[in-house]
Amino acid sequence: MEVKNRLLNFNKAIIYQNEDWFKFSLDSVLLSNFVTINLSAKKIIDLATGNAPIPMLLSYRTNAKIYGVELQKEIFLLGKKSIIENKMNNQIELINYDVNDILTMFNFESFDIVTCNPPYFRESSKRIYNSNQIKAIARHEINLKLQEVINIASKLLKNKGIFALVHRPERFIEIIELMKKNNIEPKRVRFVYSKYGKESNILLIEGMKNGKSGLKVLQPLYIYNEDGNYTEEVEKMFGE
Repeated sequence: MEVKNRLLNFNKAIIYQNEDWFKFSLDSVLLSNFVTINLSAKKIIDLATGNAPIPMLLSYRTNAKIYGVELQKEIFLLGKKSIIENKMNNQIELINYDVNDILTMFNFESFDIVTCNPPYFRESSKRIYNSNQIKAIARHEINLKLQEVINIASKLLKNKGIFALVHRPERFIEIIELMKKNNIEPKRVRFVYSKYGKESNILLIEGMKNGKSGLKVLQPLYIYNEDGNYTEEVEKMFGE
């Protein structure tokens, strides 16, 4: 069922979602706040954008032109509806296209920043996929694999451009290896924990195309206090 929700606390902005599909999560909020955006950035692209939470959240941090690429038309249309109603369509442009073919639409080395909140789970014949195909594609590497995301990001990025990814910690080593293989030098990483004393369940990582070696491991980010409420740092990510 289609619903109209507030986009956190950002100036009464809204986001259209479908409760039967994959709704945007805290992961998108974390990535939108984590990625480095320099004043010189002119073009940003978000791969596998879903219903466009990342482009919308990034629009509060930059005046750069932002593109979002989404394969599934049903989810793409929800994002487009939100962007038009929020009057963000002058800055944000959504594209209903396969990320694997996006280089037929844009020139190599034409973006300052590439972001992605990709499907997390490897495709496996042993895995029982959700019977909802739209949700399955959003969660599993059915149409878009991690190595494809990083390879395409490298080709889209200008020299010294920034790539930022949110993923699962268990794939950290694989991500590092793929970034280096594609000339993206890992520069910043932050592990996210649901609360103190728990294992990390989210990974934020950023790299620079053709950057110098040197990785900063940032302080841990905790989502919840012991009382179950969001931590002050996370609350600040939700807008005014």
